[in-house]
Amino acid sequence: MASSTSTLPWSSSCSLPRRLGPNQSSSTLFSIVAQKKAKKTRKIILKEDMTELGKKGQLLEVKAGFYRNYLLPLGKAQLVTPLLLKEMQMEEERIEAEKRRVKEEAQQLALVFQTVGAFKVKRKGGKGKQIFGTVTAQDLVDIIKAQLNRDVDKRIVSVPEIRETGEYIAELKLHPEVTAQVRLNVFAN
Repeated sequence: MASSTSTLPWSSSCSLPRRLGPNQSSSTLFSIVAQKKAKKTRKIILKEDMTELGKKGQLLEVKAGFYRNYLLPLGKAQLVTPLLLKEMQMEEERIEAEKRRVKEEAQQLALVFQTVGAFKVKRKGGKGKQIFGTVTAQDLVDIIKAQLNRDVDKRIVSVPEIRETGEYIAELKLHPEVTAQVRLNVFAN
């Protein structure tokens, strides 16, 4: 028992008290080594839309306790893994390709509408250039269906107010970025 210090397997982070020698002061009694703090945030992916956090599929960094005590038990989020990130990236690429395809189809349909020329609309005439009633979006949808065999939703059609005979331009919003203009020839029979 000649050793003045004892060494234990866990003593690397903190030294044990040593016996003071005749030339040592009491201020060198302990030596404390700082340890790395635990990670307090987690990277997660939301499984569903949450008003206070974000949208489904969004990558977030939240406190570990919030994830462990709230999000995980309710099944609203999951931890990020490299495999999950790769799957998310592939899904995003698939969605982008689908959006491009839909936009291209809308552009082709707009080109078809512009090359067709004017659609003829017959209405019962009144005196002068007046017509009875008005031409509605549903009328234009019916004409497109009859002439081009294309189904168009009447909610995407905007027709100006038509109460007289003449030529008018209606717009079809086929895509958020693609709008087609269609000419209408309104005449009385």
